[in-house]
Amino acid sequence: MTRRFTFYVSRLTFYVSRFTQYVLASRRLTLRLFIVLVFLWAVESPPQPIVSVPPRQEVHTAHPIVGVHTRLTDEVEPWKVRKTLELVREMGSPWIVEFFPWAYSEPNKGEFQWDHADLIVEHARAQGLTVIARIGLVPEWARPHGPGHETTWNYIDESGYDDLGDFVYEFVRHFRGRVHAIIAWNEPNLTFEWGFRPVDPQGYADLLRAVYPRAKQADPNMIVLGGALAPTLEPDPSPNGMNDLAFLQKMYDAGAAPYFDALAAHSYGLQSPADELPAPDRLNFRRVELAREVMVRNGDAAKPIYVTEAGWNDSPRWNQSVRPAPRIDYTLAAYQWAEEHWPWCKVVAMWAFRYPAAMNSYHDNFVFVGVDFQPRPIYTRIQQWATR
Repeated sequence: MTRRFTFYVSRLTFYVSRFTQYVLASRRLTLRLFIVLVFLWAVESPPQPIVSVPPRQEVHTAHPIVGVHTRLTDEVEPWKVRKTLELVREMGSPWIVEFFPWAYSEPNKGEFQWDHADLIVEHARAQGLTVIARIGLVPEWARPHGPGHETTWNYIDESGYDDLGDFVYEFVRHFRGRVHAIIAWNEPNLTFEWGFRPVDPQGYADLLRAVYPRAKQADPNMIVLGGALAPTLEPDPSPNGMNDLAFLQKMYDAGAAPYFDALAAHSYGLQSPADELPAPDRLNFRRVELAREVMVRNGDAAKPIYVTEAGWNDSPRWNQSVRPAPRIDYTLAAYQWAEEHWPWCKVVAMWAFRYPAAMNSYHDNFVFVGVDFQPRPIYTRIQQWATR
């Protein structure tokens, strides 16, 4: 019995010893693997270079109406911001439209974070570009709360108008002399962009009434753009939105005229050439001329229009796209049409210059430059025309 007990104890001691050796060896192996991974990470991911703002450049263009809608909102690497804006300048576009989310810059009431916005604006100015800032995206603290009252980032009602006005004041004050114009909201005639609420021209007029004087208090020279309406043929009423021409007229009926300096317009061509005649029942590039007629009828002929979104798509996966060659031809013709026939139009900003990451959908076929900074044929053609 004693011998058997001694045998089991010796075997147990042996196994414990082997297990301890295994654990120690595993730890050493883990440490070695960790060191190797750190080394490989350092080799594959060298430190990002410090990106300075370059000396002021000048846009050389024969066609100053050319603009693009950049999408630098979520571009986090400074060198990519700089590279994108260099390419805009080199294409011969003196204008950019960029989105500056309220929620990003004022995460808490009165707490402002301008680092990323400053990065974009300073690099744009260094490239000689004129910046139009689109304002939107409501921070959580500025939206209504309560049981069963969930809201989206686009939700704003009269309880948030003064907060938006306060933010616009701070934004305009901060960027005084560096930003040319602001767009007060985006596509308020769409239910989605109005926080999944029924669209409300009177409510949007009230928003402008709250924002406009605050912008002017901060900088009397700031241009406040109203509208930015989505071109749509939605009937009235519709759960999805409201016809853009009807919404614009109702804005005037609600007394919005004194509270915007110019109209922001969206003008997508879809499958139509740039010179196709406009009609109330058609969505095409020249539909903006019908919006112009609404302005004139309401005594606003002196105000200009800024086309802040426009363009064509050449995706084979979307039923509203065109082939790549017609897309180039239509885009060039759109710039030319606006330049020759629209003396009231300041800029045509095509959507979209470049995305920070692939969308993996037909949206990728709106861009002028790929995620990898490779220019698409449309970029080269517009550059040849604009900088000749």
